[in-house]
Amino acid sequence: MTTILIVEDEARLGDILEEYLRREGYATERAMTGPRALELWRAARPALMLLDLMLPGLDGLEVARRVRAESALPIIMLTARDEEVDRLVGLGIGADDYVVKPYSPREVVARVKAVLRRAGGEASSVGGFGVQTLYHVGPLSVDTAAFEVRLDGQPLDVTVAEVRLLAALAREPGVVRNRAELLSALGGLERGTDERAVDAHVKNLRRKLGVREGLLDTVRGVGYRLRADA
Repeated sequence: MTTILIVEDEARLGDILEEYLRREGYATERAMTGPRALELWRAARPALMLLDLMLPGLDGLEVARRVRAESALPIIMLTARDEEVDRLVGLGIGADDYVVKPYSPREVVARVKAVLRRAGGEASSVGGFGVQTLYHVGPLSVDTAAFEVRLDGQPLDVTVAEVRLLAALAREPGVVRNRAELLSALGGLERGTDERAVDAHVKNLRRKLGVREGLLDTVRGVGYRLRADA
């Protein structure tokens, strides 16, 4: 069974998430503190972590940093306010998705399924952008089979979500994709406020591209594109 690690210090919320996930056939592990989350991550080797931002011991930001230093484990952050997403982006936390409280447990389960689908490397297309393959756009290469991105031949430290977003853009360099299309490629639910997740991933990617950030171009009022000539 696929194991989901639920890191939530509110027992009632953790119980609800666990109930809904088990109904869908997932095994679960529970942690209510940051240190316990790290212990279970190493011991249980979960397929995905649902990680609350506010935790005793170590907060979710520090837990995510430590996990990301050693692993590409998919992480869905659970935050109390929309503004926390901007904070996460600003600090460069490589979460694969964000869910803002109060949330529907069904929404969280849908996000879990979407992120696991991407991380599992299914051959079917996600959001209509085609099957897995290797894309080259100027100095950038995106390998969706290996979930690897290289810039000038050097690997970048990217999340699964960032790979999927780049692949959606790299399929047709120069073509502008709007946020709804990119959100679909990421597997997110079709809600207007969720499109902010696309902007969050783009901000993280530009930081990681460094001097090559111009490869990822914003077309104001429309969306984003990759430019081979930047």
